[in-house]
Amino acid sequence: MGESEDLLGIGAFGRLVGLAPSALRFYDDCGVLRPAKVDPVSGYRFYGVGQESRAVLLRRLREAGLPLVDARAVLDGRETEARTVLRTHLERTRQTADAARVLIEEMLRGFPAEAPPQPHGWAGVGGAELASAVRQVGSAVADAETRARFPALGRVLIELGDGEVRLAATDRYRLAVRVLRARTTGGGPCRVFVEAGDLADLAVWTLRQQQVDVEVNGDDGCLIGEGGERRTLVGRAEEFPDYRMVLEGVGDVRHRIIADRAVLRAAVAEREKGAVLTIRVGAQEAVVSGGGVSPVVVSAVCTGPSLRIAFDPAVLVPALDAGVGPDALLEIASGIEPVVVRSADQGSFTTLVMPVQELVSRETD
Repeated sequence: MGESEDLLGIGAFGRLVGLAPSALRFYDDCGVLRPAKVDPVSGYRFYGVGQESRAVLLRRLREAGLPLVDARAVLDGRETEARTVLRTHLERTRQTADAARVLIEEMLRGFPAEAPPQPHGWAGVGGAELASAVRQVGSAVADAETRARFPALGRVLIELGDGEVRLAATDRYRLAVRVLRARTTGGGPCRVFVEAGDLADLAVWTLRQQQVDVEVNGDDGCLIGEGGERRTLVGRAEEFPDYRMVLEGVGDVRHRIIADRAVLRAAVAEREKGAVLTIRVGAQEAVVSGGGVSPVVVSAVCTGPSLRIAFDPAVLVPALDAGVGPDALLEIASGIEPVVVRSADQGSFTTLVMPVQELVSRETD
């Protein structure tokens, strides 16, 4: 070792290799890991950076349970000796683990039956609120043909966390999310996936309850109403699309349309089935056209520059139906990005609707 090589004190070297100073002193006393230099006056030990690999290997061997004699054989012995030591220790470790497993399993069988597992999380919400949320979010569930190919699109996500109960559903062209503020909460964040049809049947029951506790335990859950009456939530294991990422990916709003929800819905719904409708946004009106019928002018409060955007009526109508209140709000980033559709005065329910991209650039009628 050259005099110019950097030396580290025992504390710094110990932090580098993951060994306590007391362990380094012990290994020095045993001759397994000598310091590179010892100050003759103070007795301070110093180590070279080139000793790092040996120190780390020594630590790992000891963590694996090798006696010091065997660790020395691996570090300094011939390769054949090291192999023999390691194989012997591996077999000894297996035998010890097997014996421990047999003993622990035997002891566990002798204990009384375990109590039912506690729910991973629970939250209390109003029964009518939950029924309304199921109705609104259920509008975005995929049709039977799509569900046959993608079962997850026929299910509703119920998510508990941060003092909220969130319901979400999507058919790839729409995404509906309703947020309920929980009255009471417990446990940690959790989620359960429920068939939309099963949840719709349960909503009829929740409507009659003043408050419903939503419990989630693993992949399943239950609803608990007044008097402790319970309804099971049969969970499904499939992954649900990351709706949070979709919401976060919506661009900045450049256009807003606020219109009478019933009037706008009627203008959209009268288009022929399977047709493509366009909405031309002006200063104080939205002109709905396409689908083989005359254009309809809908009075609206509009902000942002003029815009023409196209939709499939079969996608937009359910989004308008799911809202509550007299007004509908459409927030638009561009003619090709998801459009936010919600009630003008209720921010807890949001639907994303995909426009028909290939017709966005058509000239006005």
